[in-house]
Amino acid sequence: MDYRKIITIEPGKRSGKPCIRGMRMTVYDVLEYLAAGMTQEEILEDFPYLTKEDILACLAFAADREKRLLVVED
Repeated sequence: MDYRKIITIEPGKRSGKPCIRGMRMTVYDVLEYLAAGMTQEEILEDFPYLTKEDILACLAFAADREKRLLVVED
């Protein structure tokens, strides 16, 4: 998935955190809900302005960011 069309970063919005489609909902918010055990369906029900593609974009963004982390050996 090409998350770059969904995940936006604006310096003046949410302190420059990655957001969904320019809204104030951050990637972190969605990941935190998923980590807490909410299903995609529950998130979509609680936040009707989000789409399944938005949630998948958050996951793709996080996976890409994780892949880019450097491993520092002691």
